[in-house]
Amino acid sequence: MSNTIIDTNFNFPGQKGVYKGKVREVYTLENDILVMVATDRLSAFDVVMPKGIPYKGQILNQIATKMMADTSDIVPNWLLATPDPNVAVGHACEPFKVEMVIRGYLSGHAAREYKLGKRELCGVTMPNGMRENDKFPTPIITPAIKAEMGDHDEDISRAAILKRGIVGEEDYIILEKYTELLFQRGTEIAAKRGLILVDTKYEFGKTKTGEIVLIDEIHTPDSSRYFYADGYQERQDKGETQKQLSKEFVRQWLISNNFQGLEGQVVPQMTDDYVQSVSDRYIELFENITGEKFVKGDISNIQARIENNVLQYLSETYN
Repeated sequence: MSNTIIDTNFNFPGQKGVYKGKVREVYTLENDILVMVATDRLSAFDVVMPKGIPYKGQILNQIATKMMADTSDIVPNWLLATPDPNVAVGHACEPFKVEMVIRGYLSGHAAREYKLGKRELCGVTMPNGMRENDKFPTPIITPAIKAEMGDHDEDISRAAILKRGIVGEEDYIILEKYTELLFQRGTEIAAKRGLILVDTKYEFGKTKTGEIVLIDEIHTPDSSRYFYADGYQERQDKGETQKQLSKEFVRQWLISNNFQGLEGQVVPQMTDDYVQSVSDRYIELFENITGEKFVKGDISNIQARIENNVLQYLSETYN
């Protein structure tokens, strides 16, 4: 499992700074250009797992960039180019300090809160009498404040966001509109693949010219939950678990091994066989979500491959 990219330390021409998130590492260059590298790190419950997952960064980057291309007609985004399977290059933006989470179904975090008897999430009322994985009457937006690496994201209401001045009201209205448009398009794309887009999150930033654009990832298995449409209603009627495509299988494995990212809990050991099974699952996710065959990149020396491809792109584009 040595052929994974866990950490990078590039020094590109005109480089001004580096930001390292849970999964992605973002290099800021001159001319307001960002180089975003999707690593093979695996994060769950806001904790980065000790081992990388082969091809995971490539999968996330290629799904996200494909989905950005498929939604660019309705919502502008930051993307300029993809010079390497693990890399996206785009405009530098000032990120909004909220994640716009939108949920079409009572699943995941929302379902766990619901089971505790809560009927309000981020200031949004959830109807009584729902079962886990039931569809909401209309999708609900449940924002979260972005966490630094290793910290937990925090649920927050629209009212609290505006009251605390985290986002101005005029901008927040645009974020809500874009979130709804993207979720609608994502739902349509998923339906063509025989899938249901259950919930997802979007992140936005503002360019130097003041334009609000989509950034980071979109409709990937790390940021989204999908169900198989075939048999969904039958499974609900019988009270059965839904067949799904998402990172939830990792979360459930961790929960079964007594880990939910809480203080004092220890990350369970990830054997090489388990790591390989996660890699295989991510490839399955890619092919189901995109409808395309996954083509494995050359991982004999990922660091050198990325550096060479980015340097060639920068040389050809900006020199």
